[in-house]
Amino acid sequence: MKRALMVLMFSLIGLWGLNAVAGEAQPLADDPLVEARLVAIAEELRCLVCQNESLASSHAELAEDLRREVRKLIRQDMSDAQIKTYLVERYGDFVLYRPPVKPLTWPLWFGPFMLLGLAVWGLWRYLRLRKALLQQPDSSPKD
Repeated sequence: MKRALMVLMFSLIGLWGLNAVAGEAQPLADDPLVEARLVAIAEELRCLVCQNESLASSHAELAEDLRREVRKLIRQDMSDAQIKTYLVERYGDFVLYRPPVKPLTWPLWFGPFMLLGLAVWGLWRYLRLRKALLQQPDSSPKD
């Protein structure tokens, strides 16, 4: 009896937990063409919360808000370029998954290569100094 009561209690807790996690399915746009354009545009935009995911694959609430906004702009007959320009004006180049190459984004594009070059130079210098120290004659007095 005690065991059956424990199983029942854990089952109810488990079902309650699943119910709390599961959300209601988000409805797709009424027009499949709008939804297709939304997906194409959202793949090229970065989620401002996740920063590492595209807007299309993010589950953040802000990403859902941005997708809703992009749907609204699509229904207003804006082109893809106009929608991206609008979002860049509002959120900056960071919203683009591939920001343009310009002086403001140079560190983003060329920073990793500069760090790699600096690391190679530092390793070369360290090895050169180490070799020079190993080649010096031992000047300690001998007994």
